[in-house]
Amino acid sequence: MSDRNGSDLGNFLSGFLVGGLIGSAVALLMAPQSGEETRAMLKEKGGELKDKTTESLEAAYAHAEAAAGEARSRADELAQMARQRAEELRERGQVVLEEQRSRVENVIEAAKAPPKTKKANSSGKSDSKKS
Repeated sequence: MSDRNGSDLGNFLSGFLVGGLIGSAVALLMAPQSGEETRAMLKEKGGELKDKTTESLEAAYAHAEAAAGEARSRADELAQMARQRAEELRERGQVVLEEQRSRVENVIEAAKAPPKTKKANSSGKSDSKKS
């Protein structure tokens, strides 16, 4: 889920609240009724604004819960994939380690074995030179 969706919702809520306040102020200034009627209207509009704000906040909360659940689910998937990849790498590492161990053991065994003697060449001289 992108951060843009969260900021869009915040911008919407801010605009909604500011618009409601401006509308209420304009209604007060333009009202041709008495003070008692204006107060009753303000009380009614305040209740409506409160209800709309509550609905918007509940919708935002539900949206946030859904996004959090989706994020948790994705994080669990990624963690599982990471565990699987780590296990594959560990197994591959074990195979390489065993191959290298075998090669080293072969080299050690070859080094322990007595050197093979070279046969004299056809002239009867050995391959080693005397100084």
